[in-house]
Amino acid sequence: MHASSVLAALAARWGCCLALVASPALAQDFPSRPITLVAPFAPGGSVDIAARLVADAWGKALGQSIVVENKAGASGNIGMAAVARAKPDGYTLAVNTMSLAINPALFSAMPFDTEKDLRSVGTIGTSQHVLTVNKDLPVHDVKELLAYVRARPANALSFGSAGTGSTFHMAAELFKSVSNTQIMHVPYKGGGPAMLDTISGQVQMSFPVLSAAKPQVDGGKLRALGVTGAKRSALLPDVPTVAESGLPDYVFETWFVISAPAGTPDAVVQRLNATLAEALRSPAISARMSREGFDPLISTPQQTDAMVASEVKRWAGIVKTAGISAN
Repeated sequence: MHASSVLAALAARWGCCLALVASPALAQDFPSRPITLVAPFAPGGSVDIAARLVADAWGKALGQSIVVENKAGASGNIGMAAVARAKPDGYTLAVNTMSLAINPALFSAMPFDTEKDLRSVGTIGTSQHVLTVNKDLPVHDVKELLAYVRARPANALSFGSAGTGSTFHMAAELFKSVSNTQIMHVPYKGGGPAMLDTISGQVQMSFPVLSAAKPQVDGGKLRALGVTGAKRSALLPDVPTVAESGLPDYVFETWFVISAPAGTPDAVVQRLNATLAEALRSPAISARMSREGFDPLISTPQQTDAMVASEVKRWAGIVKTAGISAN
């Protein structure tokens, strides 16, 4: 064997040994500088709000600041691709929602692989949407809405969404699938315009985020027929769930997860997960999340990975059946 080959073999061997020694040391010293938490959507949306709700308390638990950086575009793909390509050392993380599971079916070409290029740190929480209709539509509950839709030609009614593949859109597609109805999709560039056109009657219905819809519902500008979660929300306690209103198989809750690049050491991920859970258990954070319409959810990295994988499979079926494409 040439000397150079021997040196290369020794270097590889010692490199492996040093890596094994360094990993616990890395976790023990981690973090030694601020962490960047990428929110792959624009400021003010639910993902951005979720990130900022936990960043300060999580940073205090870690002993370092967590800086939220918005990197929007392509339904979250631009920001997530940047995180997937980042150095796997725990200093670049992402917060995302169901687009993480929906986009692989929605886009013909993805810039990263959700399950192979990322690993989960944990969950932040869940939030609900609410089925709202224009106040002049002559329906007052889900059963009346379904009867109204079925008495008319296919796609005679329309729903607005925050864009193709958005959670607004997917909440409605699941509703159509479970109820076996045909309602026309009208995509907007954001949830605000979709909600405003529901108020004006340009579209008859929409599924906005509950916290955003509440002021319009309370003000009588929109009529809420049902919340989309498994249980009623404290924000609109008198509004039943869609499930208890005649569609028992319908449950749609948006989840929020923290992801790290694949290859991030287990010890670092475990430290991030433990301190995230510590932050979420804080009564102050729990109260703030409730005011914004979030329910805290604490999960292990393994549980979160399993949930994401399950959701990728579930939404692939829904997207295919509905014939939805972002391309």
